[in-house]
Amino acid sequence: MPRRKSKRNRLLRRIALAIAAIPAAYLLAALIGSLIPVNRAWNEPDDGITIYVANNGVHADLILPADVQGLDWALLLPKGDFAAPDPQAHWVAFGAGERRVYLDTPRWRDITLPTIWSGLSGGGRVMHVEWVRDPAYAARAIRLRPEEYRRLWQSIRAEFALDANGRPTRIDHPGYGPDDAFYQGRGKANAISTCNVWAADRLRLAGVRTSLWSPFSQGLVWRYRSEGTLAKQ
Repeated sequence: MPRRKSKRNRLLRRIALAIAAIPAAYLLAALIGSLIPVNRAWNEPDDGITIYVANNGVHADLILPADVQGLDWALLLPKGDFAAPDPQAHWVAFGAGERRVYLDTPRWRDITLPTIWSGLSGGGRVMHVEWVRDPAYAARAIRLRPEEYRRLWQSIRAEFALDANGRPTRIDHPGYGPDDAFYQGRGKANAISTCNVWAADRLRLAGVRTSLWSPFSQGLVWRYRSEGTLAKQ
């Protein structure tokens, strides 16, 4: 009997170690992926179009001008889709995440274990859009060449699921406030393809230097300058 208990205890310890190794491996991969750059030859130009990367400590948004270079977000995302956007809002913030995490968690205190599991295991991707008056709250700024901005704009636009008329499909949800709304996205979001990985992928497709894999916002924003500082060379 003692021998059986000993074997069972060893088995349980091995299972516990295997379970503990999963988050440890994830964190290590996130650290390594955040340090490895892609588009490493890119450098920020002296002149160009400024965008912003907002960071609330968990989630990163990309903030773009509403209308520049003939690319007008209002044609795709009219202010009429939003409850009461500021008429002086001339910037648009974009984020993408798992459906239940976005729609069922208006405040962090509202998050539940089923919601966390849904975010980790994977669910439909939702686009979160907000009209912004002043992007100065954002953590970082990036100056882009016109062709880089156009690629970024196109890569974000391609993430919206379109209706029969070729317009983004708005989700019937009140949003977090009067300036934001949710739209159907493409693909799925999960622990591998997080909201921050989505943002980094948009920058990668634009040709901007970014992190290889950054599931956490800190692994993305550290690469870019604070607003008001000179470009990093």
